[in-house]
Amino acid sequence: MSRKKIRFALFSIVVCGLVILGYWWRISWAAVPVTPTIDAVYTIAPQVIGLQIKEGELELAQQQPYQPQLGDRRLENEHNPNYPVRIQRQGRVIGSLVGPEEDVIYGFDRFVGKPLNLEWADDRFHYQISSPDDSNYHTTQFPTAVFRKTKPSDRGETRQGLVWPLEHRLYLELPTALQPDKTYHLEFSGQVLPTQRWRYQPQQQWSEAVHVSQIGFRPDDLVKVAFLSAWLGSGGGWNYPEQLPFTVVNDRNNKVVYRGKAQLNKLADAPEDARDRNYTHADVYALRFDRLQQPGRYRVCVAGVGCSDPFRIAADVWQDAFQLSMQGFLAQRSGVEFQPPEVAQRRPRPFHPDDTPIYQSTTSLMQTTMGIGPQNVFKSLARTGTQTSVPEAWGGYFDAGDWDRRIQHLEATRLLLELFELFPEQLTTTQLQIPEARNSLPDLLDEALWNLDFYRRLQESDGGIRGGVESVDHPRRGEASWQNSLPTYAYAADPWSSYLYAATAAQAAEILQAVKPKLAKVYRQSAIAAMDYAETHPPYALPNRPHHIDDARNLAAAQLYRLTQDPQYHEIFLATTVFKQPSQFPWVWGQHGQAEAAFLYARLPDEQTNLTVQIHARNALLRDGDRAVEVGQKTAFNWSKDEPYQPLGWGGSLGTPKAIHLLRAHALTQNEKYLKAAVLAAQFSAGANPINMAFTTGLGDRSPQNPLVIDTRVTAQAPPPGITVYGPLDVVRFQDYWIFEQLHPYVFPELFQWPTAEAYFDVFLFPAATEFTIMETMAPTAYTWGYLALRQSE
Repeated sequence: MSRKKIRFALFSIVVCGLVILGYWWRISWAAVPVTPTIDAVYTIAPQVIGLQIKEGELELAQQQPYQPQLGDRRLENEHNPNYPVRIQRQGRVIGSLVGPEEDVIYGFDRFVGKPLNLEWADDRFHYQISSPDDSNYHTTQFPTAVFRKTKPSDRGETRQGLVWPLEHRLYLELPTALQPDKTYHLEFSGQVLPTQRWRYQPQQQWSEAVHVSQIGFRPDDLVKVAFLSAWLGSGGGWNYPEQLPFTVVNDRNNKVVYRGKAQLNKLADAPEDARDRNYTHADVYALRFDRLQQPGRYRVCVAGVGCSDPFRIAADVWQDAFQLSMQGFLAQRSGVEFQPPEVAQRRPRPFHPDDTPIYQSTTSLMQTTMGIGPQNVFKSLARTGTQTSVPEAWGGYFDAGDWDRRIQHLEATRLLLELFELFPEQLTTTQLQIPEARNSLPDLLDEALWNLDFYRRLQESDGGIRGGVESVDHPRRGEASWQNSLPTYAYAADPWSSYLYAATAAQAAEILQAVKPKLAKVYRQSAIAAMDYAETHPPYALPNRPHHIDDARNLAAAQLYRLTQDPQYHEIFLATTVFKQPSQFPWVWGQHGQAEAAFLYARLPDEQTNLTVQIHARNALLRDGDRAVEVGQKTAFNWSKDEPYQPLGWGGSLGTPKAIHLLRAHALTQNEKYLKAAVLAAQFSAGANPINMAFTTGLGDRSPQNPLVIDTRVTAQAPPPGITVYGPLDVVRFQDYWIFEQLHPYVFPELFQWPTAEAYFDVFLFPAATEFTIMETMAPTAYTWGYLALRQSE
């Protein structure tokens, strides 16, 4: 959401005082030669050695039963009563009390290891390279230069302050190029790091400079590509020669199966978008191997540089990725217990009214900052809360790292339902790992209805839809979802929420008519009741009518018209559509967002539509697809955007493939250019990027380890699979973001010099990068991967 910028902002007040202590911790070790971990030695080019060095790790805080002792002192925050009580014992704070009964205490993280002496590391005379069989190195040589980039790999809170495990990349520029199949020794003065010995075999060894998708490719994918680039931090972008040869090799036996030459995709200083920004700071080359269709497991290797991570070419690669993305939805379910093997994580039942009291508020979501209004959500809920319990307020999806459930989440449900509409036969038989897998409904519909049913339970007798459930503050430190101790309320009903629900329920009813007619009738009646409520309850509470209300009304009318064929809904649609004009885009920031309605109306039988409006809607979608193709052609890694001027951050960042515009255009035309652009747009988020990381947990060799999932963090469990995070953040565009004050001492080069494509810091409690939402990141990823899996063979 656009307002995600303010989420967790209150935490900055709490932690800013810890920054000074954390910085003191870093400096206090600066002169101590220690032995950190060298995780990898590789080459960027024949004359550049790369070292990946890990500095420290966290032992995460643990929850323990709280056993009070004589003399324990309760420390309460006089400025914020919602902040957890801390316990001071014998003069030191031992942790925060957790849960309504305050019978659990959550302690502090512990940093293990000591920092690398960076002054030592940056001195080229501390590295000696020699070789027994390369005559250029019979005599020990020093690098001609040492470059470095450093960033945090997590963030911990200890008793002494904030601590930051770090990842260093050191680049040693050599006086003479290494020779293939020769052996080299790299020694470090003072034995600060262990001696490294390796045989230089760039046709077999990994390099961070060669980037490829961790999903892989279908044999019939119209484009298959890896990328070559390297930003050396203080050394800037590395310049590779033109037409550098590359091969694709079998990962099992190293046999060459394809040969090609690198083609320049984008220069380091060339603008990539309408903002005239370059987001990579290095020349980027495309390594295309479109004609390779033989299934297998491969690596892309660049002459003298090294190889990519392994990837597959197989018929099921997109299907596997889609299945993974759907596991994330299961992990975000509220109101149910999790246990292996169904779900990898263990979690008691959270936010069920039988366990956690949920009361009614008289504030609607529409009125608040978490909706489309001006009112502070937390203050409004606390001020207008009642003692009326809402026992039906369970289920739905947690929003992100925290636990609110809001009507905007139905956008995710509609995308899943739209995917089912496009591929009903395939998805009827597609099995997901969900508890409902053995019932009579297709599994994708079960997952979609899990979310929709939460809001149906929140429907009031007059048809109005309450917009969700929210607590009066962000989660308390150390509390898991099932331990919530904050007052929690259901929003009051409002027309905006009711329109959005009516649209989704009508869409579900349309699909269910052919699958489960009785259930279809339930949703049909519920959708009509919600629409009737919204039509008779104008949003007078808002001083200026946001376009979101008319957009929601337009979508609800379109869905209900398709379902019922009632002309009154067609009239409402025509009265509120922007497609009476011939040159509109489906989405224009601050003006309208009617892409869903346009796609539905464009697919209706001609005789059911106003043909002029239908043609305009269809043309708008194709215009949007053409623009997305053009955006992708200009970017270094061929990622696209929802809109050319959209900044790279939050829901607009690169962790999610921006391909829905392209796929809708393809669905309408079957034009290969849209499908090709969609496959390209899906590469960066899947691992074909400068840090070689897939931004969905559990995907490939590198994925986020510290997403903002509070439940797994406070219980020291691995993150659930299938969570797609926001990803890299444009640190220049968002340079006033609160966490940057903390990050500055631990990032090198200076933070605002980092290219956006590398500015992903896998740090817990970095919402703009490691958080996510159901509708902004997870649903578009699932839709994209699902479409690419289910489309017909080319």
